[in-house]
Amino acid sequence: MSWTTICRLDDILPNTGVAALIDETQVAIFRVDNTVYALANKDPFSNANVLSRGIICSVKGTLAVASPIYKQHFSLEAGQCLEDDSVSVKSYQARTEGDTVQIHVSH
Repeated sequence: MSWTTICRLDDILPNTGVAALIDETQVAIFRVDNTVYALANKDPFSNANVLSRGIICSVKGTLAVASPIYKQHFSLEAGQCLEDDSVSVKSYQARTEGDTVQIHVSH
């Protein structure tokens, strides 16, 4: 397994997201309390790299991020769009290692 260190956990404010460039791919990393999640940053509905700027929320018990463009919700764990079952974004394994945030990168 290959893990890429992104930043320190304290660099991400609780209940917000940041974007990172990993091997030419934009990844949105979200911090909810001290747990981190990672999704592709590209909103499939607008084709803009904006999911990291979305609002973290809960939709029917599913932790999600609302896209800032058209407001679709994507599960932070699976990347599935909650309004359209046929659409999803790639999800990545994310973890904290000590005080750093790491994303699993598959080559």
